[in-house]
Amino acid sequence: MERQQTASRPVQWLKVLSGLFALLIIWTGTITPALAQNQAQSIQPYLDRVLNQVTEFSLENGMKFIVLERHDAPVVSFVTYADVGSTDEPEGKTGLAHYLEHLAFKGTKRIGTRDYEKEAVLLDQLDDLFEQLKTAKAAGETEKVAQLQADFDQIHAQAKDVAIQNQFGQIVEKEGGVGLNAATSADYTVYFYSFPSNKLELWMSLESERFLEPVFREFFEEKEVILEERRLGVDNSPIGQMVEAFLGEAFTTHPYQHPVIGYEDDLRDMRRDDIQAFFDLYYVPNNLTVAIVGDVNPNQVQQLAEVYFGRYPNQPQPPEMTLVEPPQQETREVTLTLESQPWYLEGFHRPAITDRDHAVYQIMTSILSDGRTSRLYRSLVEEKQVALNAQGFNGFPGDKYPNLLLFYALTAPDHTVEDVATALEVEIERMKREPVTQQELDRAKTQARAGLLRSLDSNMGMAQLLVSYQVKTGNWRNLFQQIERISAVTAADVQRVARKTFTANNKTIGRLLSANNN
Repeated sequence: MERQQTASRPVQWLKVLSGLFALLIIWTGTITPALAQNQAQSIQPYLDRVLNQVTEFSLENGMKFIVLERHDAPVVSFVTYADVGSTDEPEGKTGLAHYLEHLAFKGTKRIGTRDYEKEAVLLDQLDDLFEQLKTAKAAGETEKVAQLQADFDQIHAQAKDVAIQNQFGQIVEKEGGVGLNAATSADYTVYFYSFPSNKLELWMSLESERFLEPVFREFFEEKEVILEERRLGVDNSPIGQMVEAFLGEAFTTHPYQHPVIGYEDDLRDMRRDDIQAFFDLYYVPNNLTVAIVGDVNPNQVQQLAEVYFGRYPNQPQPPEMTLVEPPQQETREVTLTLESQPWYLEGFHRPAITDRDHAVYQIMTSILSDGRTSRLYRSLVEEKQVALNAQGFNGFPGDKYPNLLLFYALTAPDHTVEDVATALEVEIERMKREPVTQQELDRAKTQARAGLLRSLDSNMGMAQLLVSYQVKTGNWRNLFQQIERISAVTAADVQRVARKTFTANNKTIGRLLSANNN
């Protein structure tokens, strides 16, 4: 089974923002205020039932598990969450987290190889030839480069013959597994798929093996795959280039300024031992959390986890992020002129997901930019017709650390990005000047609750949210408390946060101008 690359929010912003910047709206649909009240009354019994069905435990090595019993169907969804993303990469090694995610599907010393002892020698030879090639190219030694390349190709062919391509995925598919995938973001890396419930022990065996002794084979093949992803998502994409430049302007210190996929030079220079060192530092048991949701017995889960994941030796806690983005002191601007339709971007710094006003930011973003009933769509697209679309993104490019509230719009024909900027400013100032209406507030709250409950309805959605809230906020129960926080947001809260956030000193502007108009 060929592995698919996901673009889950806020994962891999380069993919999420490509294709006319068509971001997924977090809350969709409209529910009337009357239904909202009935829905709110029905939520609590559902949440109480879920809370009573969750079991959590930790192994002696520090690895954490969250298990939710759901016996509606004989299936189980599994999410392995590594608390490491592109923000944890050392300077000059951007793209490590995403690169490692690709290689985590290549197998182990027993999976993905016909003869690991022979393969290990060949992989080491490839690493050595890669370094020699780099040196010879830098020195301009043309003949030596040709000979080394021939040697590299020969060893590479031998290594390919020894490897069994995609054996990990083939095992999963043969045993009834579905949705085998992974995603890397600025904040985390997740690996996930689902199995029939009678394959619980097989998942334990495969997943524990994958991170106990991985073999990063097909390293150079994946390098070309990732470089092609970058070419498509950034180098050959005007909006991809704009987003990369915009983040580089909005953040001066924090690693949110770097693209998840990495910079081209860093990717080309990447070595297999760079991946191994990154893995050894961050893929340790006390930095891994697993969520399991479905038709399982928690006692059996814990017993099997002790057997399989208990093999992981204790390791030091990975280093914590110490870089803090300083408060912005003035408006920042970046302008690119490319062969593209004109786009306008405007971002404002906001606090992390753990901030007490997180729910307020969600509601405020929804009122301004979610759907055709939002203020920006009605004003910029329908009434003034200065934009073909106008939306917002809350928590960009991640939300574990202080991040951005981003607005963006595709300029309509016969209008300029400055027309969009002026119209956007009117709506932002209106949000600061006067309270939102009760109807807008009710609609946004209802959409938020409905969106959250839709995510919780599937085993995989529940698993991903449980583990995300556990790691980012320190307690998976905060996921359910979020509904209460959303319900408690007032019009005064929205106005207060708008006044605090929407200031000139806190604003970064991005203009993507069309070279065709010059």
